[in-house]
Amino acid sequence: MARIWDDFLTERDKAHLAAAEPRKRVGFGSRPAVLMIDNYAGVFSEPGIPFLEAVKTNRSAMGDDANIAAAHIARLLEHSRAAGIPVIHVTGMHGNNMPGWHDMVHAGDRRGELSAEKPGAADKYAIVPLCAPVEGEVVLQKSAPSAFWGTPLPGLLNYLGVDTLIVGGESVSGCVRASVIEAASYRYRVIIAEECAYDRHQACRAINLFDMHQKYSDVLPLDEVVEWVDKYGAQKVAA
Repeated sequence: MARIWDDFLTERDKAHLAAAEPRKRVGFGSRPAVLMIDNYAGVFSEPGIPFLEAVKTNRSAMGDDANIAAAHIARLLEHSRAAGIPVIHVTGMHGNNMPGWHDMVHAGDRRGELSAEKPGAADKYAIVPLCAPVEGEVVLQKSAPSAFWGTPLPGLLNYLGVDTLIVGGESVSGCVRASVIEAASYRYRVIIAEECAYDRHQACRAINLFDMHQKYSDVLPLDEVVEWVDKYGAQKVAA
């Protein structure tokens, strides 16, 4: 089966993969949760605007890649909710003057100073309607790339008895990757729904999905994830 990263691998990479032992799948466990990372308005633009046009007015924009991914995410959320799988949303921290990792790391000569939160932070970090939480779903705010760092996510997952995280969101090369690595470090099974994970750079998306598939998670087509979710839901009803 062709994968998104195939066109970005070198001939040596492909030769190694052909000669290496087949990778062992992570696999689904028995107690899943869905983790949606940073599907917030600040990276979205109006549908139909090409990426290189969108970034002229919003440097954080991801063009139609974000809108396409959001539609896939909506499908995953619909099936997960129907199956009774908990859904957890994570967005950027706002509303309390706590600067995020980017502002602090790139503070330069202003390092060590605090300033008032930029206007519009609440709008920027609002989760877009297609991916928005429904009543009863948890929404966490984070101030670092990983959804685990400085948040109560580990305690929540422990309370829920979760062993598997189904992950989507952005960016693949940043906050998704950081969260996936930390989830694997906590010994969770991690499944990334490929079409639900997006990035502003095509090469970064492809290679980071490849790397996480090799090391920390299974990167699966959305159809395969939804098929498993539906079976899980049916087994719960039958039990």
